Amino acid sequence: MSPAHRGKFVAYYRVSTDRQGKSGLGLKAQQTAVRDYLNGGSWKLVAEFTEIETGKRNDRPELVKALEACRKHKARLVIAKLDRLSRNLAFIAALMDSNVEFVAVDNPHANKLTVHILAAVAEHEREMISARTKAALQAAKARGKQLGNPRLPEAAALGTAANKAAADQRAANVLPVIREIQKAGTTSLNGIAAALNARAIKTARGGSWTHVQVKHVLERA
Repeated sequence: MSPAHRGKFVAYYRVSTDRQGKSGLGLKAQQTAVRDYLNGGSWKLVAEFTEIETGKRNDRPELVKALEACRKHKARLVIAKLDRLSRNLAFIAALMDSNVEFVAVDNPHANKLTVHILAAVAEHEREMISARTKAALQAAKARGKQLGNPRLPEAAALGTAANKAAADQRAANVLPVIREIQKAGTTSLNGIAAALNARAIKTARGGSWTHVQVKHVLERA
C-alpha cells in the first residue's frame, strides 16, 4: 500500500468559468481522477473545495479555505492536475510558503522543486505567447485591419449579405491571433477561446469567446 494513499486528504478542484462551474464541465473528471488515485489505500477525504476562477488570477478564496482545512486536519492537499492550481510562478511560490503538503494525481512524484520549475517554464511560455500575440496584432493593424470591439450592424440579425461580409472580415482579423495561439501549443477550441478572452479580444458582438465562435472563425478561414 502506497504511503501516498494513507492519511487525510483535502481535495481542491478548479473550473475556469462560471458556465463550467454550473454545468460541472471538467469537475466530474477531476473528482473521478482524485478518487481513482486514492482508491485502495487507508485514506479519508475530509473536505472538498471547488474554485470557479481563471488561471491567471491569484486570489483563490476556495484554495485558501482548502489550505486552512489541510492545516486544521493535518491533511494533504490533492488535486487532479498541476495546472488546476495555477501557471503563475508567484502563486505557486505562495502555495509552497503555506507549508501544506500536496500531491497532483497526474504527477504524484512531483515535489516542491519540480513544481516550482514547471511553474517557471509555464510562465515563460505564457509570456512568449503574449509577445507573439501582440506582434500578430501589430502586424494585422499595419496591414490596415481593424481589431478591437466592432459591433455588427442591425442587419446582421437578419442574415443579410452585409452581415456575412462583416463576419468574414472579422474572422480574417482574428485568424492571425488564433494561428499564433495554435502554434504556441493550444489547439482545442475551448483553449483558444480562453486565450482570446485572456487577451481582452472581443467577439463581433462585443462578448466573450466560446468554442462555438472559434469554430465559426476557423470554418470561415
